Amino acid sequence: MGYVSLGRSGIRVSRYILGTLTFAGTNGFEALGNIDVDQARTMVDMALDAGINAFDTANLYSKGDAENVLGEALIGRRDQVLLFSKGRSEVEQGPNGGGASRLHLTAQLEGSLKRLKTDWLDLYFVHQWDGLTPIEETVETMSGFVKAGKIRYWGVSNYSGWALAKTALTAQAAGFVAPVAHQIYYTPEAREAEYELLPAAEELGIGSMVWSPLGQGLFGGRVKHDGSAPGETRQGHAEWKEPYVSDRARLERVLKAVEAVARETGRTVPQVTLAWLRARPGIGTIVLGARTGRQLADNLASDSLVLSPQQSSLIEAAGRPAPLYPFWHRAMWGVDRPTPSERAYLKGHRQTIGI
Repeated sequence: MGYVSLGRSGIRVSRYILGTLTFAGTNGFEALGNIDVDQARTMVDMALDAGINAFDTANLYSKGDAENVLGEALIGRRDQVLLFSKGRSEVEQGPNGGGASRLHLTAQLEGSLKRLKTDWLDLYFVHQWDGLTPIEETVETMSGFVKAGKIRYWGVSNYSGWALAKTALTAQAAGFVAPVAHQIYYTPEAREAEYELLPAAEELGIGSMVWSPLGQGLFGGRVKHDGSAPGETRQGHAEWKEPYVSDRARLERVLKAVEAVARETGRTVPQVTLAWLRARPGIGTIVLGARTGRQLADNLASDSLVLSPQQSSLIEAAGRPAPLYPFWHRAMWGVDRPTPSERAYLKGHRQTIGI
């Protein structure tokens, strides 16, 4: 297992992180999995044996029950691992039941610490942008958590490019502790993060951490080209609407490309997907989620897979995002002086528009 620095920080994190969205499976999360404490302990053992040193959860997952399960599974080995969680989501009734305010985040952090049976978190994320709370209040609150020893580092999740930049620059300008990581949704099909999020994070010294790298089951090996899936999978569950796929034809092209590489390498679709993501520009860490020990073992086996340039290019071309403005214009006229973090993406745009 390889390790990377978490953004512009001294913390070293395994390339793969074990996620816990599938833990508990209560309070509206029944479609995602139902990992109990005993199963969670087994998965933690598997992760540690593979070299994983970080575990990711959130107060939103099963409305706190996933944190309860992870906390139980980590008893006796908290000092061996890095522990991440998140706050901001609306998890309570009332006008202050969600958000990135000092009031809400403080209460939610204390709740997460209690459920996880720990005195501190190594990384705490603001789970979504809050357009009502002043950004100064949020960054001061997160900085205060660091200085109080409640968390070691902080980050954000599911932000737009401008929100990510505003958060980081506000923290720096005011002398607060700045975020060191952000979590993004990124798969061979869903590559919107390439427009601004990945280059912005690299320029700002923020590590990019991918959540749901298998597209919440789209690249789990059981979804067909037309998007149909067995009923017992997340994609086959009528009550679960994620992820949003904007272009079904592109999804079909990407699935065919990934399946072709899987046949060529003798590996599974999930393993090829993870290997492709791991090698993408700007990607630091990847959060693995699994419903069974067998799925987790299959995902972990991807660590030894390195795709050839031709195999990577086949998947990249199939899912390449359209060159929206101003990216088509920069691809035409701005490649004489590209920012290093955007060079690879501009090259793809130039190929798309025939330059």
